[in-house]
Amino acid sequence: MRTHEQNRSAGSEQPDAERGSTLLKLARSEIASKLGHDVSSPAQVGWLAEPGASFVTLTRQGELRGCIGTLEAHRPLGLDVRENAVAAAFRDPRFMPLTRVEFDEIRVEVSVLSPSEVLVVVNEEHALATLRPNVDGVVFEYRHHRSTFLPQVWEQLPDPAEFMAHLKRKAGLPMDFWAEEVRLSRYTVRKWKESSA
Repeated sequence: MRTHEQNRSAGSEQPDAERGSTLLKLARSEIASKLGHDVSSPAQVGWLAEPGASFVTLTRQGELRGCIGTLEAHRPLGLDVRENAVAAAFRDPRFMPLTRVEFDEIRVEVSVLSPSEVLVVVNEEHALATLRPNVDGVVFEYRHHRSTFLPQVWEQLPDPAEFMAHLKRKAGLPMDFWAEEVRLSRYTVRKWKESSA
């Protein structure tokens, strides 16, 4: 299956396209094995043992079918991708667990996150002016409320105010909420997605 990669990163010892292909195979094979398919484990390469944070997104016929991830690198990237792939397929509370019938219809996307950067903002207007549409993934925090959107969400919500409003709603807060204690941070991603052909 061909892959489509974006947001190339300079300085890695392996071309980004090869990394993406490895990560996509890793995610898909982990889901396949949990569904009882007989799959061979992808080759383990050294960089998979390095700490990393990832999100695995599943789509079916162009619609979201599951998305689970990790914001901070706290375990090897290979393990993080495998665990998040299984969680996206079977434990996303918004969806029923993936079935064997659906398996061949899903497309897998893997996003590898950069370390997050705290945004120092004085109010919501300042926050909206600071965001970089189509670049920033954003983490919203207020007391025990927390949510995040990957940079890919800008494709559906290109207006910063609308993006922020939906991020607050995802955190369980009113869309017009703001308070001095709000904390924002941002990150970027390298992402790869299986093509449909």
